[in-house]
Amino acid sequence: MHNNVCPCGSGVAFMQCCEKYILGYETAPTALVLMRSRYSAYVVKNADYLIATTHESTRNLFSKDEILSWASENQWQKLEIISYEETIVEFEAFFRGPDAKDYIHHERSTFEKVNGHWYYIDGVFLET
Repeated sequence: MHNNVCPCGSGVAFMQCCEKYILGYETAPTALVLMRSRYSAYVVKNADYLIATTHESTRNLFSKDEILSWASENQWQKLEIISYEETIVEFEAFFRGPDAKDYIHHERSTFEKVNGHWYYIDGVFLET
């Protein structure tokens, strides 16, 4: 995927966009960048990054096996950012499920910056 366009929809090559955050070379500078890199982590099935970027207060609610299962059983198509504030990102993630039907995961996610690092806290699922 190194020469491909980043799955987050930035239009930039993956290696110049979300890969540097997923591999730990850099820290996401904003909640929006973290959100985009977390979507890309689902696409490339990097559950370790998803767990590591989840706030410690909610990390125990997520299982690496469940993340990998959900990431693997779906075909991720695109990410659309609906709105963004400093600590809240509303987005729609489009994907094809294992039943070959198309779905939209619409969520308003909350993030917190701790010691210079952004973390996902939780999300509210919204009707599409």
